[in-house]
Amino acid sequence: MSMSSVGRPTQPNVGASIGGHASLTGGRGLLQDEPLLFELGGWDKTGVDFDAAEHDASDLGDLVRSRPIGLSGLSEPETMRHYVRLSQKNHAIDLALYPLGSCTMKHNPRLNEKMARLSGFADLHPLQPMSTTQGALELMDRLAHWLKTLTGMPAVALTPKAGAHGELCGLLCIRAAHEAAGHGHRRRVLVPTSAHGTNPATAAFVGYSVQEIAQTADGRVDLSDLAAKLGPDVAAIMVTNPNTCGLFERDVIEIARLTHEAGAYFYCDGANFNAIVGRVRPGDLGVDAMHINLHKTFSTPHGGGGPGAGPVVLSKALAPFAPAPWIVHGSQGLELVEETKAEAAQAFGRMCAFQGQMGMFVRAYAYMRSHGSDGLRQVAEDAVLNANYVKAVLSAQMTPAFPDGPCMHEALFSDAWLDDTGVTTLDFAKAMIDEGFHPMTMYFPLVVHGAMLIEPTETESKRELDRFCGALLALAKAAKAGDVDRFKGAPYLAPMRRLDETLAARKPKLTWRPDDSTVAPTPLAAE
Repeated sequence: MSMSSVGRPTQPNVGASIGGHASLTGGRGLLQDEPLLFELGGWDKTGVDFDAAEHDASDLGDLVRSRPIGLSGLSEPETMRHYVRLSQKNHAIDLALYPLGSCTMKHNPRLNEKMARLSGFADLHPLQPMSTTQGALELMDRLAHWLKTLTGMPAVALTPKAGAHGELCGLLCIRAAHEAAGHGHRRRVLVPTSAHGTNPATAAFVGYSVQEIAQTADGRVDLSDLAAKLGPDVAAIMVTNPNTCGLFERDVIEIARLTHEAGAYFYCDGANFNAIVGRVRPGDLGVDAMHINLHKTFSTPHGGGGPGAGPVVLSKALAPFAPAPWIVHGSQGLELVEETKAEAAQAFGRMCAFQGQMGMFVRAYAYMRSHGSDGLRQVAEDAVLNANYVKAVLSAQMTPAFPDGPCMHEALFSDAWLDDTGVTTLDFAKAMIDEGFHPMTMYFPLVVHGAMLIEPTETESKRELDRFCGALLALAKAAKAGDVDRFKGAPYLAPMRRLDETLAARKPKLTWRPDDSTVAPTPLAAE
């Protein structure tokens, strides 16, 4: 649980009250207070019986443990309750709308999970003989086909593990293409001011210098600034479309023309592809490379440190430089081209040891098949409709960052409406937790002061959108009415109270040690 990593408040519910009385146990209603595993004690017991060892450990030399391991001993019910209680301290898409803008936290259909658990997919091993993995390779081949069809691009690399990994793949393809053409001197990448932070970071990681492209007053790429900065040393531009302000780049074809005219490549950050899938093919816009976050557009699980997938589609000019492995139709069925020779001689190398994240491929393909072409088109339409509905409803009390015209998949607000209230964007976001909602993305993109970026996604019903908007409108009215205390101490009703986030970032507590009153041995993991 993230709160534990920065120090757990000793009285998590101080100030929270029920009928005017604070909880005496740290619990709130039926939610139990739950300490860290090490704080539960039980050092002299175990929930599992082990037979005595038949042999001593004399052959281990100085590796023999000289003191207790320092793990808390729990019974099976205690263990189960511990993790269930921890799960209740985190928000989840299965609890309520998850409005993080730019992150696209949407429902993962259970059908996808069922398909991913089929033994033929779930039990695969990457070193199995290829003859025994033909079904999995066929699914990957079909997924690749539909990714190419939906984007209008001739090639795709499936192996990248996420968006930033996909950016790395695309830029490595671009670098390889320039070097093959004798243009290794192109070492500059242009990135808009509103770009995801991974864009300039990835470009720098590849070895490029980064230069910003200015933004117009209506939140889009400034064409004149782009034209002025393009030159013979530019390798690529990296533009998100729809962009991070939730707006479609109207001049995208002209952006591509100017870029190609200067001898550079057009990398498109495809994070927001769910806003245009089935309606617009990036290849038709002049895009040379684009990663597709399968969690954002095709509903695979998102983040949390688990496996992800960010396939990269490539133009004809970049396709020869795609990383191995490739799936090909051979005489013995489907095969993998895994070495950089013959038809893959220009491949820049590999992105990972094997073929990517099979479970994510299955989930994404199941999502495509269950929706069909008309359903995927509706995904984009509903994502845009929901965001514009949220923008229209909340604009009665909040300030849209770009009020003129519709938005795409997310609605962006500034903090101008909070002027003179004594309430900040952070305060407002913390108060949302008391209303049962995860905060929206705060202070991003940086081009909007006090930004509040909301993405409802296409999976939310009007009823849920109304419930969410109703909570935000009520909070907005309270802020304007001078009810500052409601915000400055929020959240009051969450299992954990507000932390000093600046101190937590500068001095995080990454290990746990018992206090002087604890008689348990120091856990080895904390040393």
